[in-house]
Amino acid sequence: MATHLDLEEQEQLDQLKAFWKRYGNLITWTLIAVLGSYAAWNGWNLWQRNQAANAGAMYDQLEQAAQVGDADRAARIFGDLKDRYPGTAYAEQAGLLTAKTQFDKGQIDKARGSLEWVAEKAAQPEYQAIARLRLAGILLDEKKYDEALKQVDAVSAKAFEALAADRRGDILLAQGKTDDAKAAYLRAWKAMDPGLEYRRLIDAKLTALGAAPEAPAPLPGAAGEVAK
Repeated sequence: MATHLDLEEQEQLDQLKAFWKRYGNLITWTLIAVLGSYAAWNGWNLWQRNQAANAGAMYDQLEQAAQVGDADRAARIFGDLKDRYPGTAYAEQAGLLTAKTQFDKGQIDKARGSLEWVAEKAAQPEYQAIARLRLAGILLDEKKYDEALKQVDAVSAKAFEALAADRRGDILLAQGKTDDAKAAYLRAWKAMDPGLEYRRLIDAKLTALGAAPEAPAPLPGAAGEVAK
């Protein structure tokens, strides 16, 4: 009986050796790849956390510069941020804040450059949209209407649809295209959340152009309830 078990075990061992000889390298390399990927993933997460922490610290410095209106220092920090940590949200936010600080200080050309970087390089469409709409405002002030419209047309974030239409209306109105401006403002008014105060500004623009949007019809019985 013992001899039978020994022979059976030997046969299984021989089969295992044969299997490993045939597939051992494949299994080993597969395990290495899997474990390597796992290690790389952990390393990537750690690297990402370090990147975010370092970028966040730099953004805090930029915020301090912006608070005191130091546009030049803000620009220097933003330059370092976009060079060292261009893929972080902090770099995108820094571009917007730097542009505002530069604009407030009358550094219009520099503000345009900061906004252009965010519009072209930002990974988040929301930040791109903000940059493009602000850039369109600068171009509108400079009477560069066609360039301003191109920036508005490039806004893809759904959440900024109403603001993009409103800015389009401003540009078209400045071009003397009143009817087109009315249509753009009306699109903005319809797309804007009724609960937002900004919608009243769009309403005022339409009213000034003699195209006040129609008030929603009262609910049935509402008049009677008010009378009571």
